[in-house]
Amino acid sequence: MTDFMTILGRYGLTYAAEREGNILLFDVPAVELEQVVRTLKHEHHLPLKTVAAADERTNKGVFRIHYVFGIPKEGVFLVPTLSVSEADATFPSLTLVDQEFSVYEQEIMTFFGLVPKGHPRAERILLHRENFSEDLYPLRKDFAWNAKQEPTGKEMPAFQQFDGEGVYEIPVGPVHAGIIEPGHFRFSVLGEEILKLEPRLGYVHKGTEKLFETLPMERKVALAERISGDSSFHHALAFAQAIEALAAAELSERAKLLRVIYAELERLANHFNDIAFIMLDTGLSFGGSQGTRLRERALQWNERLSGNRFLRGVIVPGGVTCDIDAETVRKFQDDLEVLEEDFREIIEAAKESDSLLNRLHGTGRLDAKIGRDHGVVGIAARAVGINIDARADFPYAAYDGLQWSVPTESSGDVCARFFVRIREVHQSFRLLSQALTLLPHTKGNLTASIGNLPFEAHAVGIVEGWRGDIVYFIATDDLGALSRVKVRDPSFLNWQVFPYVVTNDIVPDFPLINKSFNLSYTGNDL
Repeated sequence: MTDFMTILGRYGLTYAAEREGNILLFDVPAVELEQVVRTLKHEHHLPLKTVAAADERTNKGVFRIHYVFGIPKEGVFLVPTLSVSEADATFPSLTLVDQEFSVYEQEIMTFFGLVPKGHPRAERILLHRENFSEDLYPLRKDFAWNAKQEPTGKEMPAFQQFDGEGVYEIPVGPVHAGIIEPGHFRFSVLGEEILKLEPRLGYVHKGTEKLFETLPMERKVALAERISGDSSFHHALAFAQAIEALAAAELSERAKLLRVIYAELERLANHFNDIAFIMLDTGLSFGGSQGTRLRERALQWNERLSGNRFLRGVIVPGGVTCDIDAETVRKFQDDLEVLEEDFREIIEAAKESDSLLNRLHGTGRLDAKIGRDHGVVGIAARAVGINIDARADFPYAAYDGLQWSVPTESSGDVCARFFVRIREVHQSFRLLSQALTLLPHTKGNLTASIGNLPFEAHAVGIVEGWRGDIVYFIATDDLGALSRVKVRDPSFLNWQVFPYVVTNDIVPDFPLINKSFNLSYTGNDL
């Protein structure tokens, strides 16, 4: 067990810290913030997991900004915290120290009205100015969650221009063909070569984090499940784990194993789908149809085990609601063997397609340095050789007792992301096999008591969703009620590298590159 109180000394920090849930929180003066961040991120290479601002003017008279760094393998998070007065309403930008801070600082400026001094592009994101006035900050406590916003009459800001003879623009979206959420992409193109892409998101902003402050506790899990529908289970799990860390809840081994089983089922269904559509976007209809068939099989098992194809209603703080009896375990094990053999045969056939592999190789290449600079996670990170996975780095549920590995590739192109997914599918089968073998011999209640949450406390929940890690930072007020829930979906980070990935590719490759990331609009826009 990690000795929390010796951790700061390990990193050469001398601040007084408070242990809250699974974090060590300590206040840092503004003039010392940059050095603390350099120490943690650049000298000790601790990963930045999220940056969360909170309006604490009622209790503490200030806004506070929490910089959440994880300590891999220890389940502990270091959180240097900066206080910002309402009168000043500025804070030092860290973007020139590390690019990863940039989008967090823009988000804070947008939703709290705090200005990052020294940011090279200090501007609002997500809240479109034709719908939200520039002096409106939705995550301040004095903003009413149900306040009706009238159109401002302002026009959208102009897209950046790429000048040159023969250069023309292609607008794509915000409304797309098929069942897809809105996002606008403006391409500057020479012939078919993409010179520049400027994405514009925020069309599905729905005030999610504000709703977390207002909904009763019994409805907050349902809200988490609806942040990104294809990640319902993992979002609910991350939220529940943050609550459990605050409450110091001890889950049974059976509940932990069940969480692994449901989590890997959600991962399987989505990887099957992405692998299918990557093949379909190259014209390989065989792979597309077979992959979606396997996805349907996984969704049917979701419904059979939980009553819901997207595993909604399974997670509660303290455990799970759905058990699996021994007979169902045996049938599930048998069907998984058939599923894996089906999958293996489909992939072997796909590897024989030169047209498929030629389209994937070298397309949509992400440079590893750009990926690291922007803090990419999940598939995008592992495809450039960054070995990160919350299941291994911050073990939760029953993952630390199971045997598996984190697949990586190095080329960073669509082909690398394709094969990372394939290898992750096999790892999911491996995890499911172990968990289902152990489950009939594992006892324990499905849920543990949570009780009242501590006053003015903070905690972090982190899980590895199928796109990448999902992070929840939560805080309670002086009555023990949740006063702040900061959600960081993997798409929030990975959308930042998308313009780099498509540059120098051709327009017809954009759908293929897009599918190889398969980022969430709603998970980004919140």
